[in-house]
Amino acid sequence: MLTKAAIGLALSGLAASAGAETIGSVDTVFKLIGPDHKVVVEVFDDPRVGGVSCYLSRARTGGIKGAIGIAEDKANASVACRQVGAVVFKGKLPRQEEVFSERASILFKHVRVVRMVDSKRNALVYLVYSDRLIEGSPQNSVTAVPVPANLPIPLK
Repeated sequence: MLTKAAIGLALSGLAASAGAETIGSVDTVFKLIGPDHKVVVEVFDDPRVGGVSCYLSRARTGGIKGAIGIAEDKANASVACRQVGAVVFKGKLPRQEEVFSERASILFKHVRVVRMVDSKRNALVYLVYSDRLIEGSPQNSVTAVPVPANLPIPLK
């Protein structure tokens, strides 16, 4: 029989791997065959912090390879997380946790967003980066969401 903690961990893992909602996109390169190269803007909610949403912009490769899902997207990405409602913590947070991951190529490359807790300033810091099995990219973007002073961040 599964315990409440095991069910909670399973659900938080599902939430972290859930896809983002596409807000819109702009074409950057025209491709005669297949979709154009583009920059896509997506949004996802922090799975453990209610009231915080993260907007992610990143490159999507088009063309024939992009159309059939074998293209490797560029490592360029940006993140902006904002308080969009009352901040509600869904349990204690680890100091650092992956909150979003999506593949950026057919094999081995992912775009990841990691939440870090800055206890001293009572803020949540979000970092987006791209990794690969052998070598990731140093290109990254960071944003922070201040948490109201009367609401301390519960840490594990």
